[in-house]
Amino acid sequence: MSSKPESPHLPLVKISGRGVARLKQGHVWVYRSDIVAADGILPRAVVSVIDERGKSLGTALYSSASQIAIRMISSGSVSDLETLLRERIRAAVAYRERVVRDTDAYRVVFSEGDFLPGLIVDRYNDILCFQVLTQAMDAASTRETIISELTDCFHPVAIAERVDPRIRALEQLPARSSTLIQGDKTGTIISMNGVRFHYDALEGQKTGAFLDQRENYAAAAQYARGEALDVFCYHGGFALHLAPLCSSVTGVDSSLPALEKAERNSVLNGREIEWIEANAFDLLKDYSSSGRKYDTIILDPPAFAKSKQTLDTALHGYKELNLRALKMLRPGGILVSCSCSHHVSPAEFLEVITQAARDVHRTIRIVENRGQAKDHPMLLTVPETGYLKCLVMHVSA
Repeated sequence: MSSKPESPHLPLVKISGRGVARLKQGHVWVYRSDIVAADGILPRAVVSVIDERGKSLGTALYSSASQIAIRMISSGSVSDLETLLRERIRAAVAYRERVVRDTDAYRVVFSEGDFLPGLIVDRYNDILCFQVLTQAMDAASTRETIISELTDCFHPVAIAERVDPRIRALEQLPARSSTLIQGDKTGTIISMNGVRFHYDALEGQKTGAFLDQRENYAAAAQYARGEALDVFCYHGGFALHLAPLCSSVTGVDSSLPALEKAERNSVLNGREIEWIEANAFDLLKDYSSSGRKYDTIILDPPAFAKSKQTLDTALHGYKELNLRALKMLRPGGILVSCSCSHHVSPAEFLEVITQAARDVHRTIRIVENRGQAKDHPMLLTVPETGYLKCLVMHVSA
């Protein structure tokens, strides 16, 4: 980021010493409680940030609604936001060209991780899908620039926008439906690590698939064997990767539509997998109590901790899942346990599994301690950009 003086034509936001200290530590967020003055600033504004003495701290995107009031985009001045957006998108594309392998489905832009706060862009073969998470990224001119640059970079047959109603409500943005922005194609076939999946741009969670687990799918397959159980299987990502290496694979999910898509994916790949619609907690309790045994178990639950207030409940849930799975693993078995709750730290997640192992008297060796795929880059000074934990473990006794 540059160190030029602030742009004189931008509105000014003055922040407290605590906010200044946060920025000096390398973070890019300033909370509303650290705003000293932001008089008359409109939603979606690009602003110059100053300290209480008037010293320039850089340029940011402003939200009139979020508790994260400003998100820095430069330590200097930004006189041309359109040019900056185009440069950042091209840089994000170039980064993926260096780190992405064996797939035509990956994250192209990862919000703060690519210095484009509030913008998510995913590529699914010949379809692009984007999400807007902040006021400033929802401005009409900004949206036009994003779509134009993505079209120039990829020439997709279609571009879809996926809407998270909860986020739009928090940002006080007008309601909008998920829809195609360009083209008329909503479905395609994508490939991850040689495994093919059906994709629909307007269906499913997030932007339609869990691209952050792509590299973990391949990692789990390196160690899987015997009878395998994939819990919270969604569209079958882990299960389909395990199927060629295991004698049998069972996928479990509470969503019937997700399982129907998983079955279509298994047919697409010519793989035999048993799919079970069930509540994971109830099923694991029943299976562990009845003495069911497996050689490989995958636990990939949704985010249990949506906020810091639910952290204790989330940790209890993770412990219960892992305890049941450990009871069901044969000696020498593999447990792959994941958490996508960014409020649960890696240390807390590891401690939960340690407690579960103690309670059931199992000995664990960590084979791999993994995170999100490389197309979801984590900024060292913005820990919120790192959220996915994935432990591959060998249960020796």
